[in-house]
Amino acid sequence: MREILHVQAGQCGNQIGGKFWEVVCDEHGIDPKGNYVSNASVQLERVNVYYNEASGGRYVPRAVLMDLEPGTMDSLRTGPYGQIFRPDNFVFGQNGAGNNWAKGHYTEGAELIDSVLDAASKSVILWEVELDQEWGLCSYQRSGKNTLTGMMLTFSVFPFSQELSNPSCKSTIPKFFILARVHASINCRISDMNARNYITVVDLNHLISTTMSGVTCCLRFPGQLNSDLRKLAVNLIPFPRLHFFMVGFAPLTSHGSQQYRALTIPELTRQMWDAKNMMCAADPRHGRYLTASALFRGKMSTKEVDEQMINVQNKNSSYFVEWIPNNVKSSVCDIPPTGLAISSTVMGNSTSIQEMFRRVSEQFTAMFRRKAFLHWYTGEGMDEMEFTEAESNMNDLVSEYQQYQDAAVDEEEEYDEEEPMEN
Repeated sequence: MREILHVQAGQCGNQIGGKFWEVVCDEHGIDPKGNYVSNASVQLERVNVYYNEASGGRYVPRAVLMDLEPGTMDSLRTGPYGQIFRPDNFVFGQNGAGNNWAKGHYTEGAELIDSVLDAASKSVILWEVELDQEWGLCSYQRSGKNTLTGMMLTFSVFPFSQELSNPSCKSTIPKFFILARVHASINCRISDMNARNYITVVDLNHLISTTMSGVTCCLRFPGQLNSDLRKLAVNLIPFPRLHFFMVGFAPLTSHGSQQYRALTIPELTRQMWDAKNMMCAADPRHGRYLTASALFRGKMSTKEVDEQMINVQNKNSSYFVEWIPNNVKSSVCDIPPTGLAISSTVMGNSTSIQEMFRRVSEQFTAMFRRKAFLHWYTGEGMDEMEFTEAESNMNDLVSEYQQYQDAAVDEEEEYDEEEPMEN
């Protein structure tokens, strides 16, 4: 049995997390109070992936909710699914980070980390973490007998550069803690999710939550071609540093136009690889896929799925590196998401994600050269050298992505082994 400990942090992470639990509860037939109200046995077969069963047949999410201020926690507790969470797993401070990553990492957040780890001390195999951009808690590790072992999958929200003209956005300061966050979370797998202007925040959070549930659907429901997070990690990460994925979801169709479109496997495949369906401020057509994973949900033919994946690679061979054969892994889960007959989620390890890192690095460098906003971070205990190291780290990451994007199958560099000497 695969068990997932779900950790959501910050205002953004908790708002997405609240919607995520609505989606997962709906898929498993669990009401807002934790009671099972459906009659499909498949919903309870692997419910322990995300839930612990309490007394009276009540199902409690295996989740830790944390923030540096109580506002978001209060909203969740008074919301429709507030009673489903264990009260001890709400961990929060009183002062807030004040939009300062250093406070969340060194001072205010450091005071909460023991409480967070105590709440998450149960032995689990997998971690799934949603992080708001102020937090770097995934960089904390605990030693000793209560060490939390296993894998960590993070869904991170990065501000898009065009949002800086929006008065409701958080000014220019995010560039500082993005750089520090990426430097601190370099061992995590991060999917950058970018908001689109034509949908509301509620719609966007639901879309992100549906995508997240698609990543773990094969753990929770039976299927013809099963997959899990360990298999995803093995197949999607060809090099240790290149573990930043772009995610996409299909179908992306407005409610008003659904009746005018027939959803087929070819149409689903076309949508899922479309650059417009990627939840990342980077265009995959500007890079090449090192690896990718396509996770389909619903009743469908595995033969047709395999044929479509082969067609995609053959017709778009220039967008896939040729020196990693069969670099698209596909899986099929029989249970579709609520409200859809079939759907698909794609996780791609594309070199084009360097666009996001390069954009953040350029904007950070322009401010750091003038030491703008720097005093807010040094005042909380950070050293300028940490930013210099983080900037160097990110630039090295961009260079490595570019190196493998330009690599050809017939290159004979230091990767070749020496020929044995003849006797």
